[in-house]
Amino acid sequence: MNIRDSIAFVTGANRGLGLFFARELLARGAAKVYAGARSIDGMEVDEPGIVPVLVDVTKPDSVAAAAARCADVNLLVNNAGIARVMASTLDPDWIATSREIMETNFYGMVLTTQAFAPVLAANGGGAIVNVLSDTAWFSRPMLAAYSASKSAAWSFTNATRIDLREQGIHVLGMHVGFLDTDMTRGYELKKTRPQDAVSSVLDGLENGKDEVLVDANTQLIKQSLSSADNAYYLNLPALA
Repeated sequence: MNIRDSIAFVTGANRGLGLFFARELLARGAAKVYAGARSIDGMEVDEPGIVPVLVDVTKPDSVAAAAARCADVNLLVNNAGIARVMASTLDPDWIATSREIMETNFYGMVLTTQAFAPVLAANGGGAIVNVLSDTAWFSRPMLAAYSASKSAAWSFTNATRIDLREQGIHVLGMHVGFLDTDMTRGYELKKTRPQDAVSSVLDGLENGKDEVLVDANTQLIKQSLSSADNAYYLNLPALA
């Protein structure tokens, strides 16, 4: 995927990682970036080339309308996501909360992919970047519902990579740990700067990678999956 002169659509681009994606795409020569968000009122995006677009990824009609409006797109970044912290997997609200999370993090990704894949194909192909997480492989109890959504999204990412290849659409999965954004504000954690994460992912996209493991901890988790000391048993000191 050559980012220069591409036309991108980024979901959840009103702030945080999505906004970093929009700005870095422009910096790398994208001709235009549609910044999708559930609300564009007060959206602090005034860079030439970034076009705010109203889209709610949990609503099929909203996603379909965005795809129809942005019919020149050849790069989709599925970034929209939410997280909820719960006391444990036995929380009485776990099922209701997990449904809310899945609507955005998983079904929202499915809806946008299904709506925009024909657009990309009609424009000669392109690429889809799915923002995933190290939690797809390593599930902490307080984030178990979020982890389940990212595990499902990882599975969908791998399936669409196979499904869309013959249409000239490349699918890249971005796996990363905690990012230094509003979502993790107030938590004392090892965090990756979002601009660094975006840069590494777009480098990977331009180099034809299927998956980018942004930080060292994410790489450690992935490498551990086939070993006896796998991460999801909490056998790695760096993760405990």
